[in-house]
Amino acid sequence: MKSPINSILLLLMFLPGCKNDYSPKPAGFMRIDFPEKKYRLFDSTCPYRFEYPVYSSVEPDKDKNTEPYWINIIYPTFNGKIHISYKKLNHDLSSLTEESRELAYKHTIKAEAIEESVIANKERKVFGILYDIQGNVASSVQFILTDSTHHFLRGSLYFYSHPNKDSLMPVIKFCRSDIEHMIQTFEWKKVK
Repeated sequence: MKSPINSILLLLMFLPGCKNDYSPKPAGFMRIDFPEKKYRLFDSTCPYRFEYPVYSSVEPDKDKNTEPYWINIIYPTFNGKIHISYKKLNHDLSSLTEESRELAYKHTIKAEAIEESVIANKERKVFGILYDIQGNVASSVQFILTDSTHHFLRGSLYFYSHPNKDSLMPVIKFCRSDIEHMIQTFEWKKVK
């Protein structure tokens, strides 16, 4: 037969543990330390120039379907890139604009919303649309820029990871502000 003292001692040992409510910690994401915003000028043989982040690099696009003046702005820290494609206009502004809109809206299947912002810098003759695509999509930010007569440029932000809006959102916002800076400093070069 057990002693009542042993039962009381056993009960006293477990009582402090019952006072705290236990709940498992939610799954978390790794902390991301963002670099300080600094920019440098991209000015090459391309018919355009702009400022891009010092914590990224610009490389020529090496895809087999690449056309002249296609580049990628690489974010090695975030495992991402901004793909830039360029076309010289040949009375095809409306078809290029529509093709770009269709590429942005292909994300409708997974997108929660697509917001369009008009870009209009009359002084620099830079016009276009910035697409913010919300949700678990492959490309959250896309844009087009044109001078309406000679040049057409399209950009898309991609990350080489499974689309997860919750974990990628801070990085997307960080890179989006770089895209805004790029657009604000964007200039077309003189047509020869």
